[in-house]
Amino acid sequence: MRAALLLIASGHLVKEQGRREEVVSGVASASVLPPRPALALLAGLAVLRHVLTPKIKATHVAFDSLKNYLDAIYDVTVAFEGTMDDRGQRTEAPSMAEFLCKECPKIHIHVDRIDKGDVPEERVSMRRWLHERFEIKDRLLIEFYDSADPERRSRFPGKSVTSRLSLRKTLPSLLVLGGLTAGMLMTESGRRLYVRTWVFGSLVGCLWVSIKA
Repeated sequence: MRAALLLIASGHLVKEQGRREEVVSGVASASVLPPRPALALLAGLAVLRHVLTPKIKATHVAFDSLKNYLDAIYDVTVAFEGTMDDRGQRTEAPSMAEFLCKECPKIHIHVDRIDKGDVPEERVSMRRWLHERFEIKDRLLIEFYDSADPERRSRFPGKSVTSRLSLRKTLPSLLVLGGLTAGMLMTESGRRLYVRTWVFGSLVGCLWVSIKA
């Protein structure tokens, strides 16, 4: 059975907005983030502009635990088209609702495959390697958002594949899932079955993962 682990090595940045605190992901998902130079400078690392300084602990633990089961690590960088204002400054990344309403015309995803043999296992070496990967991300995003060449702006380098989200692909599954869910929730027995399926399905899923691990 093939499996994947998603890890956001940059952690999160908490921004205060009035009385509300918003937690935003550190990879090209908010407005231009205020840099955290102290952490990088203390470690003798480059200060990053469009991404947060990565944290090594979770990455090292995950890789050390799973290295015998991994073929590779996929370094994924995401950028949002149409998120620059008239002054050339980045604005907030779109929410899911805004994206579905086409307020963001395109999402660009850059994927780089790294063979597990190219990843250092010692923690100090891995920390520097991880920061170097984030320096590459930062250069990609600087080129994407800030390039003086219009032909190179709002795109990642290399070969690209366009994937369109059409109604033909999404509407059938939406109708089937929506119909089944609505039918179950309309009756008392259906609601009980829905809750039991959710609870026991989650427990069985966790048990299965534990057994396979």
